[in-house]
Amino acid sequence: MWPLVTMYINDYLHKSLMVSGFTLLMMSLCMILGNYLGGYLFDRWSAYKTAMIGISVSSIAIILLIFFHGWPIFAFLLMFLGFGDGINLTLLNSYATKVTSKSSRYVFNLLYIGLNLGVVIGTAMVGYLLKFGVHTVFITASFFYLVLWIMTLLKFDVDFSNNDEALNGELIHPSKEPTHKNNKKIIYSICAMVFFIYLSYTLWESVMSVHMVNMGISFEKYSTLWTINGLIIVLGQPIVNYFGRRFNMQKQIFLGVFIFGISFILLLFTKSYLSFVAVMVILTVGEIMGLPDVPAWIDNLSSKSEKGKYQGFFNSFMSFGRAVSPLYGGLFVEYLGYNILFVISTILILGSLLYVISSNKNKKAV
Repeated sequence: MWPLVTMYINDYLHKSLMVSGFTLLMMSLCMILGNYLGGYLFDRWSAYKTAMIGISVSSIAIILLIFFHGWPIFAFLLMFLGFGDGINLTLLNSYATKVTSKSSRYVFNLLYIGLNLGVVIGTAMVGYLLKFGVHTVFITASFFYLVLWIMTLLKFDVDFSNNDEALNGELIHPSKEPTHKNNKKIIYSICAMVFFIYLSYTLWESVMSVHMVNMGISFEKYSTLWTINGLIIVLGQPIVNYFGRRFNMQKQIFLGVFIFGISFILLLFTKSYLSFVAVMVILTVGEIMGLPDVPAWIDNLSSKSEKGKYQGFFNSFMSFGRAVSPLYGGLFVEYLGYNILFVISTILILGSLLYVISSNKNKKAV
């Protein structure tokens, strides 16, 4: 859906890029609300009922888009879709925290592969299906949402009581088992880092396409970069996951985020398509080393009664970074230029990484 929205609003509904950007911002804000609500209800109400509400909202919105995709109903339905998807993404991570048969690191790495495989296939399908009309895209998306609805109905009604029992056999009461304040500080610093990572990462989806086209590189070649990105993630993540078991999770995250951040300063020296490919490869290597383990780390830092809450925080900061990135990138490009944007992005990522490292060291000293 994301690659489709800007083009559809601009080329089919004949609205400005500012309108499409504002629509994506509102969709992202609704997603953030869904992220928070999903985590809150997971901890304090019913995980299964919350999951059914989230997928039902998304399914109804996408089905209605088959019949109503004019302006402004298209924008309103996207907000409901974003809200439902926000609940779904947080619930996905929250359910993952309850898996006991595998390590949380293994589970979240597997989720990361699945999500990115979906992005690769979905993006490729949109380009092909749009030739047959936008309603065909929505019909196909509705089919997958209905499959997910059925999966949720049949498979997500899980009893977590055995997972949540304390050592004395009594259920832990949320008010009696808050996350330790030192862990909270680290979680908040990690979420801030995630915000700056996705604030910068989403630049590749917005201003970088314009930047490359202005340099004489075709849009088709720009799109190929995302195919490369997806293939590296899908093929490389299992390898990183296998060898990563031998290394400390925090140190691997630190190294991955460092490589990810350095890739933006390298954009100062990219003048050809092959150099952009090289930077994308470096960025993706940093991504698969550093990003998939972040929710697993947050899971390890969270108390049993607040796992949904902090997975919601993680998804909210990620969504918020994606939401404001086009505006952030556009303002910098317009007033200061691309090079300053790349430098500031590097500073924000590496600065937030240093703060996380510092918070983690302070925890060990306590």
